[in-house]
Amino acid sequence: MIAGEALLDAFINANILFLLGYALWFGVRAAMTGLGLGHAYGTQLKLLNAVFVAILCAPFVALAFAVLQGTGMTRGVNVNLSDMVVSYYLNGGFEMNSSQFEGLVLARDTFLLDLLNGQGAVAQTFIALFLVGFCVGVLRLAYSVFCLWRIVSSGYSWRRIGRIRIRVSDRTLVPFSTRGWRNYYVVLPSQSLGRYEELQVALAHEFQHIRQGDLEWEVLMEALKPFFFFNPAYRGWKRRVEHLRELNCDSAVLSLGRIQIRAYCDSLLSVCQRTLRRDRAMVLAVPKVTLVTADRTSLFGRNGGFLAQRIQSILEARRPSHQRLIFAMLAIPLLSAIVLMTVAIQSPGDWSHDRLMLSTVVNLDRMDEINRLSTFGRVRN
Repeated sequence: MIAGEALLDAFINANILFLLGYALWFGVRAAMTGLGLGHAYGTQLKLLNAVFVAILCAPFVALAFAVLQGTGMTRGVNVNLSDMVVSYYLNGGFEMNSSQFEGLVLARDTFLLDLLNGQGAVAQTFIALFLVGFCVGVLRLAYSVFCLWRIVSSGYSWRRIGRIRIRVSDRTLVPFSTRGWRNYYVVLPSQSLGRYEELQVALAHEFQHIRQGDLEWEVLMEALKPFFFFNPAYRGWKRRVEHLRELNCDSAVLSLGRIQIRAYCDSLLSVCQRTLRRDRAMVLAVPKVTLVTADRTSLFGRNGGFLAQRIQSILEARRPSHQRLIFAMLAIPLLSAIVLMTVAIQSPGDWSHDRLMLSTVVNLDRMDEINRLSTFGRVRN
């Protein structure tokens, strides 16, 4: 397999795995809720991140399995989904024209070749839409990073704590944190300096994000966003990570007992109210992690938006114990399923016995059709 074909195949597999992995994670989340672990936000976030890393490492997993097959260590082990469907068809699992079934089985390989060669209206349309979306995503990300850099660089340097730089800015209404190549930055709006409780909440919240490594995850997911802009599972995945990290951060900050629950909730409401003034610079500045953002689409909806969910979670204040043990018990089967799906959706490396049989059946059916038409022609003559 040439390099271009291998990269395109890996990209298609990554999109499929995001869809399957997201659905699988929702099943695990439903099971956790049923077991009374719905408030284990840290565990849910770690599971999502672990599956995300597993998907990014999928090409290496597939390569390792191919090497094992080449050395004969996994000889006789065939978990390829395409081969299993072909075997099921040959054993009479369902009725379908052999030529149509072969075309369906080879549809992915055909589409892959069309994309590489730029042939066909469907492939050309897909390439054009992807290039336009990718370029728009890259330009938007570059412009947003520029806006973010301008806000951070123009802020007043207030404190330094190790690699953390605390700045005060008149160009933002919401406290947020971001990072550079080496240093972390916490940017506070100048209005918050006169509000002690709000300032305390903002610093504790953003410092917790830095301790949890949320900034690194935000940078990674924003950097990959232009590649997966058309995948609804990736957008839902990123939004779910954003929600879980805020819920987990709220729980972690309040568990220290240094900030009162009422003061924390009042600060969230106060900052959210300011965001309703349409701070356009903050809308564009990514990647960053903010204290709170106003969910305009659902602020007045049935559920009251994500802010209402955060406040409800804070008031319930349940932080499950033994989260590491729970994570290990759930991560092992979840990651095993991801590895199995990674191997199962790969394009078959060679012609298996079942595929040879399918090709033979197709050729026999075609010969039978030719003979039938020929015989019909001779009878008419």
